[in-house]
Amino acid sequence: MFELVLALASLLWLGHAVLRLLNGVHMLQLNSYRNERFMGWFKGHVKERLSLREWLPLLSFAALLFQAPMLGLILWTLLYAMLIWLRPRKQEKKKLVYTARVKRLLVTIGVLVAAALAVSLTFASAGDSFAPFILLFAVALLSDMVVLLANTMNLPVENRINRYYLNDAAQIVRQMKHLTVIGITGSYGKTSVKHFLNTLLSQVYEVLVTPESYNTPMGVTKTIRSMLRPTHRFFITEMGAKQTGDIRELCELVSPKIGILTAVGPQHLETFKTLENVQRTKFELGESLPPDGILFMNMDDENIASYRGNIAARKVSIGIHRQDVDYRAQNIQYTGKGAAFELVKPDGSVLACETSLLGEHNIYNLLLSMAVSLELGVPEEKLALLVKRIKPVKHRLELKKLSDKITILDDSFNSNPVGSKAALDVLAQMPGKRILITPGMIELGEQEYELNRKFGIHAAGACDYIILVGQKQTKPIQDGLREAGYPQERLYIARDLQDALRQMHLVAEQGSIVLLENDLPDNYNE
Repeated sequence: MFELVLALASLLWLGHAVLRLLNGVHMLQLNSYRNERFMGWFKGHVKERLSLREWLPLLSFAALLFQAPMLGLILWTLLYAMLIWLRPRKQEKKKLVYTARVKRLLVTIGVLVAAALAVSLTFASAGDSFAPFILLFAVALLSDMVVLLANTMNLPVENRINRYYLNDAAQIVRQMKHLTVIGITGSYGKTSVKHFLNTLLSQVYEVLVTPESYNTPMGVTKTIRSMLRPTHRFFITEMGAKQTGDIRELCELVSPKIGILTAVGPQHLETFKTLENVQRTKFELGESLPPDGILFMNMDDENIASYRGNIAARKVSIGIHRQDVDYRAQNIQYTGKGAAFELVKPDGSVLACETSLLGEHNIYNLLLSMAVSLELGVPEEKLALLVKRIKPVKHRLELKKLSDKITILDDSFNSNPVGSKAALDVLAQMPGKRILITPGMIELGEQEYELNRKFGIHAAGACDYIILVGQKQTKPIQDGLREAGYPQERLYIARDLQDALRQMHLVAEQGSIVLLENDLPDNYNE
């Protein structure tokens, strides 16, 4: 009987530990396998991860104190069964992907857990009643530290594997002499420009683009090794960065000849620390271009226009509000269904254009894409027609008919100070009841509170009803709304996105337009 209860107690402990370990691996993956970011997540969720509920198995030690091991085992079994049954069940937005790296990590975690079990059995065989239980309890409670330790142990192997793949990808690109690499970077607008430019260039040339948000060295490497073919004439590479040197590393990998700089703003300031670091990092693209290369820049962006670094490549500028640029949009007319504008080219000639894209920021994205296309030989007579065909990128101011009553303005991919303001401006133009659902903006460092407060002030003038997701993280927006005198009865604080969507259906009227502004990943859940 004792052996049966011991086996059941071990299985239930292991089940609880595995659930917590898998959740930790999921959070590590969402934090790009970076230990410092994972620790940042843990510190923000320490009360949840080490909640009083997780300490309940300690009650079973009371029975051991009274020399009642059977009672202790039963209590241990019941308490871990209760923890499994009562564990928080949250709907995951992005599930854990069992990549080769995750599988290697799980093997290492398995070895560590097996070692803990072996040590606990050694203590038990030596007659120690407490040590085996204390050790196993600590492994389950501190499962996130086990994940961190396993990731640290695997780093040398992962770095060697990554280096092999990176070198192989760089060699493939170097061997394709006819291939021109186009690098796109910026604090926002990268993915949109990538898709717009692909639509325009692919009508004339064979073009490969990095899929989805593959904008890291390993994402670009995977694209090169699995998708790049000798027939491709252009390779459009999105380049992301979260710290100084990231863009330079990507440039060393793919050797771009053409660069596109969309915007420089306060993004990822928790790692960049200052806007000057963001600016310097984004311009690593321009400084990496060869003398016969071309750098396309949005000169309406003051953080781009003010840069005084050393760039050998030719510079091509675009803008809306400045006159001294090579390509300019004028006579812009916005509607709730898109915009019409005129493209003024370097020779002064004008090309009339229409687009179904919403917002001024998308005019900038189009201008960059059109300027590159014209410089690379796309016929002018095709360009206006192709621009008219361009569709919004998924989750970036994408209009969706949810029902006869509700239309969704989906801007949920990634919120930033410029894009969020543009989205509110678009919402303000829409007829019907205007509803905002947002958890606010993140990764803005010391400016996060102030930028979200200003967002709240701006939202007050554009929205008939506002649903904020998360009580704590939306505090700056709440402060901005109060400052603007927004009526409390038109504000709802949701627990999570599902709660927000339920409230949306309750308050929506016929003809409502709902702006979904940002959708935080699971590691930002409160």
